[in-house]
Amino acid sequence: MCELFAVSAKEKIHVNELLKEFFSHSREHPNGWGIAIFDGGNQNIEREPVRASHSLYLKNRLTNEIYVNQMLAHIRRATIGEVNYHNTHPFVKRDVSGRSWTLIHNGTIFEASVLSPYQYSQEGSTDSERILLYLVDRINENLENDWNSFDVNDRFRVADDMTRTLAPGNKLNLIFHDGEYLYVHKNAAGTLYIREKEGEAIFSTQPLGEGKWSEVPRNRLLIYKDGRRIFTGEEHDHSYVEDPEQVKMLFLGFSGL
Repeated sequence: MCELFAVSAKEKIHVNELLKEFFSHSREHPNGWGIAIFDGGNQNIEREPVRASHSLYLKNRLTNEIYVNQMLAHIRRATIGEVNYHNTHPFVKRDVSGRSWTLIHNGTIFEASVLSPYQYSQEGSTDSERILLYLVDRINENLENDWNSFDVNDRFRVADDMTRTLAPGNKLNLIFHDGEYLYVHKNAAGTLYIREKEGEAIFSTQPLGEGKWSEVPRNRLLIYKDGRRIFTGEEHDHSYVEDPEQVKMLFLGFSGL
């Protein structure tokens, strides 16, 4: 469906070779690429609805040295939503406090009535964008109810509850960022890996380069700061197991057959 890549590190690390290998997978994921780099409270989003290996912009971008300590990257294989700019990850939305939330997703939402209203207000037409809009609405509700006492722990609580709400019946591999913290959730086996060392955590749908990679723990929200896990959410039992016929019908619907 899609592939995810993310970095959380205390010090900036060189990522060109990792990104080149990650984007080389675009042959199987040809429907768009994107990156988000976070630096000192600022964010830079770059994305195109074209195959990464065909992008002259991306080729030139990767010739320059890229050092990051917070980053997301995505390559898309479309299932829901046409191939266009507004359906290309990452997606970004500000909450009422001015905080920007940035999200990438690998999976498909099959069952989630709470997301249906967002099809009328979103810029694109993907289920992934609707997840972000739902999350930010949940954050806004809590801010508006108790602005003065809503703190970082409340952000974690809302995000944790959102993942447990959306996980049943759906493939919910998510990585999102709130300008300070990196949030990671997966509920399908063998679909997201981590390479860790002191002060550094790198995530990828497939292991990249050298080093020891291990599976990201399943069915719980994990939150990282400076390459260190600082929060582990409540475990749920909503693992996703792919149904080949279900996936086939999605792609037939996307192709219009």
